[in-house]
Amino acid sequence: MKTLTVHDPEKKPIYDILFSKDYSALPDALQSKSLVYAGRRICIVSETNVAPLYADEVVALFRQCGAEVTVFIFPAGEASKNLDVVRQLYEHLILQHFDRKDMLVALGGGVVGDLTGFCAATYLRGIDFIQLPTSLLSQVDSSIGGKTGVDFDAYKNMVGAFYQPKLVYINLSVLKTLGEKEYLSGMGEIIKHGLIKDKNYYQEIKDSVSGILARDTDVLENIVYQSCNIKRHVVENDPKEKGERALLNFGHTIGHAIEKLANFRLLHGDCVSIGACAAAFLSMKRGMISPEEYDSIVHTFESYHLPVSLSETDSHINSRQVVSATKLDKKMESGHIKFILLQEIGSAVIDKTVSDDELLCAVSSVLK
Repeated sequence: MKTLTVHDPEKKPIYDILFSKDYSALPDALQSKSLVYAGRRICIVSETNVAPLYADEVVALFRQCGAEVTVFIFPAGEASKNLDVVRQLYEHLILQHFDRKDMLVALGGGVVGDLTGFCAATYLRGIDFIQLPTSLLSQVDSSIGGKTGVDFDAYKNMVGAFYQPKLVYINLSVLKTLGEKEYLSGMGEIIKHGLIKDKNYYQEIKDSVSGILARDTDVLENIVYQSCNIKRHVVENDPKEKGERALLNFGHTIGHAIEKLANFRLLHGDCVSIGACAAAFLSMKRGMISPEEYDSIVHTFESYHLPVSLSETDSHINSRQVVSATKLDKKMESGHIKFILLQEIGSAVIDKTVSDDELLCAVSSVLK
């Protein structure tokens, strides 16, 4: 079983990321890290799509380790990622007499992981939690790095905390049960990793289309491992997004604005794909990448059946609305957007000089 270890700024290990093809090694992983023991209360947090598939198996594995297990399930979807559901989970934990020695388990995609992590960070001022990510996007992105949070009204991830899990256990076989659109949505973040950090990895992503579309487990293990390793390096260098970690927001400034204006009807990875194409367009306009490289980037997203522009169903969204929405992004700094551009494929930079006119031009390139 492959393993990555995430370290703190002093190079001390914080938690492991384990890669497996099933959940069979989970009890040994839990006990080797002393995460589960007789009498420890465990709350498995999941949602209505994932829980029927995996909750019973995971509950049995935790009980095999001697834990007392309860399950909290909320309605699937971004609409549940809010403070009302957080309040319901707090109440569940209080009624089940959870104390600071007990633990939460996030079983699901990014919404489950973000919400569970936020509750773990704030319940009794902090209790342990682990991540069992079940979507491709959460496996390569949101389960790693300690960003937790929920949406506030229509403002994405506006309430949150940096709080690290005790373990991330990635079961690659769960990817076979994802719907096609949700599965491929995860490729938005994977392609982003190659574009901002590793030109050779980006080429490997381009060369692996057939294997990834076929959900070949060996191909996926390699791709997921490399993406996790890229994110691991970035978050180790900048755990609280004071500098380099902002590069992970490539495609997100415009992507989050579109996501909000579409009332979260679009998948996050789809919005990242559209936002990345807009950011690549602006990088080309500034002469940082060539027109041929820009065309290649758009084609790569298209090869994974990701949208590269807004469809007619979202034709009510105009470029000025998107630009205005970017000004409400939590990544604003002293009135300036920290926009991520490509200085070349495999290398990104933070730029605070992007003007509204440039933003309008970039947004217009993805409004067909």
